[in-house]
Amino acid sequence: MRDRLRFLIAAFGDPGHCFPAFALAEALQARGHEVLVESWEQWRGAAERVDLPFTAAQEYTVYPPPGVDSDQGRTAADAAQALVGLIEEFEPDVVVNDILTLAPALAAEVAGAKRATLIPHVFPVQEPGMPLFSMGWRPPRTPIGKLAWRLPLPLLQIGLRQGLRDLNATRARLGLEPLERFHGGTSAELAMVATFPQLEYPRKWPPQALVTGPMFFELPWEEIAIPEGDEPLVLVAPSTAQDPMCVMLRAALDGLADEPVRVVATTNKHRPVERLDVPGNAVLEPWLSYSQLMPLADVVVCHGGHGTVARALDAGAPLLCCPAVGDMAENGMRVQWSGAGLSLPRRLLGPGSLRASVRRILGDPSYRERAKELAVWSRAHNGAEAGAAAVEALARG
Repeated sequence: MRDRLRFLIAAFGDPGHCFPAFALAEALQARGHEVLVESWEQWRGAAERVDLPFTAAQEYTVYPPPGVDSDQGRTAADAAQALVGLIEEFEPDVVVNDILTLAPALAAEVAGAKRATLIPHVFPVQEPGMPLFSMGWRPPRTPIGKLAWRLPLPLLQIGLRQGLRDLNATRARLGLEPLERFHGGTSAELAMVATFPQLEYPRKWPPQALVTGPMFFELPWEEIAIPEGDEPLVLVAPSTAQDPMCVMLRAALDGLADEPVRVVATTNKHRPVERLDVPGNAVLEPWLSYSQLMPLADVVVCHGGHGTVARALDAGAPLLCCPAVGDMAENGMRVQWSGAGLSLPRRLLGPGSLRASVRRILGDPSYRERAKELAVWSRAHNGAEAGAAAVEALARG
């Protein structure tokens, strides 16, 4: 086998999925290998800025999963078939698919290429006796609690079986044999879980799963002036994909207006219809450099997207997570369970509750101490490097 390997890295287009894939691609390139990144066209410029070869992916709905006989379901099969030609031309040693990108995984199998999967958040596969993923519940503390969480498993498996039937129908269109295992879009050879192990509940891990640590990538952005003073700095970092009306941001600006804190907040380019009032102790920017702000923050207020959570913990900043949708409630509870912050349920979110939660975090040094412990771990465990080494080993194995 040649020393210089080739890797196709296919990523879903949301920043929380695309950026970890970029980080992995950069790490593989730094090891002397040839990479090609496939994602949504909107990220072509970002890839070119860091000298990553890029090709645009065919965009189609992935969540909620489209019906196999719907236009979107047929598009997924068509996208896989179209990608086979690219794989045969590029001849990658390994195809890495994001957990939400099924087409590259199927195309790799059609072309006979090895494949790995990048999971840019906590491991979503249900563990018997644990709360259902994405509900945002703590793990049970007693055998009775574990037994109770086993009761809904048959209902979960109904959905998994339907998903498997749809997947196998798509596989049949591509001439692939049916699968019997659930989560067929995830590689059975290597599944990289790009999160902190401290955020993972104790579980039995499948042999192909590897917790690498988070994989970090950030678009360059100009630094801003920080409000002067010695008061604690609260960074308000909403999701890039959720809460376009800026409900959480508004609650933070209102709730912290009279507090002895400095507030730096961003809209993340959301443009709410109703005007945002910025108090005297706050600055509001359309976009921020997390590399600049996270290390300075005494608390990070966010929705609980995994990318923001990981960035904050890497900087040693405790978190207040205010979940919106998806896996944010799960991430928020993992943060609270780990001792590195708190989770404020959406139904309770308001200026008063947010203010009280920030006060609690600032008043209890254990949150900061735990966040710093995770930052120390992160300094010693580069997730992108660990992932690159694992993918390289798969290629050579």
